[in-house]
Amino acid sequence: MRKTVRQLADGREIIYFDETPAERNAADTRDLPPVAATSEIRRDPLTGEWVAMAAHRQTRTYKPPADLCPLCPSKPGKPSEIPDADYDVVVFENRFPSFSQGVVGEESTVDGLGLVPTAPGRGRCEVVCFTSEHNGSFAGLSPRKVRTVVDAWADRTEFLSGLDGVEQVFPFENRGEEIGVTLHHPHGQIYAYPFVTPKTARMIEVARAYEAEHGRPVLGDVLAAERKVGIRVIAEGEHWTAFVPPAARWPVQVQVVPHRQVPDIPALTDAERDDFAEVYLQVLKRCDALYGRPLPYIAGWHQAPVNQDRELGWLHLELFSVLRSKDKLKYLAGSESGMAVWINDATPEQIAERLRGS
Repeated sequence: MRKTVRQLADGREIIYFDETPAERNAADTRDLPPVAATSEIRRDPLTGEWVAMAAHRQTRTYKPPADLCPLCPSKPGKPSEIPDADYDVVVFENRFPSFSQGVVGEESTVDGLGLVPTAPGRGRCEVVCFTSEHNGSFAGLSPRKVRTVVDAWADRTEFLSGLDGVEQVFPFENRGEEIGVTLHHPHGQIYAYPFVTPKTARMIEVARAYEAEHGRPVLGDVLAAERKVGIRVIAEGEHWTAFVPPAARWPVQVQVVPHRQVPDIPALTDAERDDFAEVYLQVLKRCDALYGRPLPYIAGWHQAPVNQDRELGWLHLELFSVLRSKDKLKYLAGSESGMAVWINDATPEQIAERLRGS
């Protein structure tokens, strides 16, 4: 894989990941204003969780026509975010970032009362384009192309983890209008947060308590149990197993877990990266066959925090969907949204059986 770093017209970085050597000298001919991110984070005094405020994102691109897609390669008279006429995998800084290294300001409190801490939303947000094909999908990638994406995720995780103030790196993909996607070109994002996210903090807390009591990683025991029983397993390779979690919240939910405990994507070996591509493509094909239509989903990597508790993390990818039948959505109603108590309309065993049969 060849990596080439260039700059867009407003100074943002764009990074090409090519499977074969390619010259990347095309210039961004657009007249763009400088990126003006004004993100702020505030800590909820009742939960201790950080919330990001990014009002500048209201003007971000929203459902452009296909011939004006900003993620397609540039064409004569139609420049896009990618200046070149073609690409394999490309990553660039988000033009409307939730977190940015350029945010100014100092730590403070709301109204100066000392009750609600505030801080600049310093971090970084990147866009990952998986293919130059506008009508493609991650499921339609070749294993080799998926491996290129994995290498790009690893490269960016390593880079972002080294930035000042970054505490966690989260690569993810949103797919489908039902999820809220406003750009249909196959792509994902990477968020470099200035704090450890609430979900990760809770998982680390549980992992610490379990290891103190049992002397073993909790996800390692869950993985061993799932592989032994097999009833919720939907795909398996030499280095990875994909299964419906035994306490699944969503109508479709799959965890893809490596057989070896590693903290993050950069720690994966070549063999593990190759095997992930094969196993994950099986998962996506089963998901798309489930209802006979492309499944809307969110797929995200759970990586260990950058600066703490790395020995407690166990890298894994989690995919879930809000679609509970071909034309019905699961809405987060009172119990889920108000109290975070999830009620699933199907058992994990039923979900796994449907995915295996699809």
